[in-house]
Amino acid sequence: MRAQPATLRSMVVKIRETAISQLRRGVLEFCVLALLRDGERYSYEIVRALGDAEGLVTTEGTLYPLLGRLRREGVVDTTWRESPSGPPRRYYRLTPDGQAALGGFVIEWARFRDSVDALLCNEGLR
Repeated sequence: MRAQPATLRSMVVKIRETAISQLRRGVLEFCVLALLRDGERYSYEIVRALGDAEGLVTTEGTLYPLLGRLRREGVVDTTWRESPSGPPRRYYRLTPDGQAALGGFVIEWARFRDSVDALLCNEGLR
């Protein structure tokens, strides 16, 4: 039994959406590390900065588990501070291991991006 054209089209759209979602998830932690490169931030500032970047919209529900994992892995460190308006805030900053992880990703990302761009622009790989 053959699938109907509309069914195939919706399958292709779903595959594309899944691929983009997986790509976003794969780079999100490094985008967070990049936001911390110039200094510490608290989680809401990180969510807002990611939301301001086109295509990187995320929620606190996605970010908090990621920040917890990054802290456990030793790539970010935290400090609690009193807030002028509400409960204390946890501020995140890069550790030396986090700086090294970000630096390595920047190199690999440039290589990956250039290869994909070359293929998408019909330049091929040289």
